Amino acid sequence: MGASLSLVPVLDYFARREFLAAGLRPNAATLPYPDGGAGATCTVHYWAPPGEPKLPPLLLVHGFGPRATWQWRCQVGSLSRHFHLVVPDLLGFGGSAYPSETAPPPSEATQASTLAALLDALPGMEGKRVAAAGTSYGGFVTYWLARAAGGGRVGPVVIASSDLLKTAADDRGFLKRAGEGWSGVDEILLPAEPAAMRKLIELASYRPPPRAMMPDFMLRDFIQKLFTDNRERLVHLLKGITVGTDKFQVTPISQDVLIIWGDHDQLFPLEKGFAVQRSLNGTARMEVIKKTGHAPQLEDPARFNKAMLDFLLSAHKPDPSVNGSSH
Repeated sequence: MGASLSLVPVLDYFARREFLAAGLRPNAATLPYPDGGAGATCTVHYWAPPGEPKLPPLLLVHGFGPRATWQWRCQVGSLSRHFHLVVPDLLGFGGSAYPSETAPPPSEATQASTLAALLDALPGMEGKRVAAAGTSYGGFVTYWLARAAGGGRVGPVVIASSDLLKTAADDRGFLKRAGEGWSGVDEILLPAEPAAMRKLIELASYRPPPRAMMPDFMLRDFIQKLFTDNRERLVHLLKGITVGTDKFQVTPISQDVLIIWGDHDQLFPLEKGFAVQRSLNGTARMEVIKKTGHAPQLEDPARFNKAMLDFLLSAHKPDPSVNGSSH
């Protein structure tokens, strides 16, 4: 009986319910895969309201880990009152897939290119200016999209908990914070045992659940559903990350930028947030959310949502593509 008990589908149900209540519906698009050669395609699963946008579009890009519904479930209700949300699963996550047997893993540039193609494929969205927000790995992708597409296509940008300047030295610092006994960052980020899963939760959270609420059988279930069943794909995806290499150079972008960081983030410490701000010529706005870790959007959604809305609503400018469309 205990073997059949799983919290994962329960949590998935409640996350999906938040999206449905916000007026979003699941869908999928088949698009060319940029790195796959002639004829190669990929599938992008996404959530969006049906029909053409009646509100300014906002793209939400999730981080490395569970599907988008888990990571943005506390935002869609609040944000959907002001924006036409588009919330995709990045390639290799959730319901999105790429030809992993024959093609290289997607880099941040490839993920960004695919998102641009998705936006152009949606009803009424081709060429339309879109605000964008990304968390963690999704911040890498969002930054690349904003830089590549330019300010005419991508408007204000939110980068949350995303170390665009990550290096091998940062990985060593992460392992030092994790304590002794870990062979590498991947051992924690892609946990195979309850101890590694527990350590990941502890490092990602300001106030992690007490150990009694994280029994080994529950952690094994999460590991099985979120990591073991997808391990080969996730390892492949990690190999595609270019941040910290010559292929990912951080330069200032033309868009207004808001950086959001938890003051107790142990995956990407707060000082890296200020370093990212400096790399963008110090012009980005910085919002530090106290008493949160690597996922402030989940640990303090009220403050996170307010910071996002205050910034996006003040930074929003009329889309030049709709100028002159009024009668």
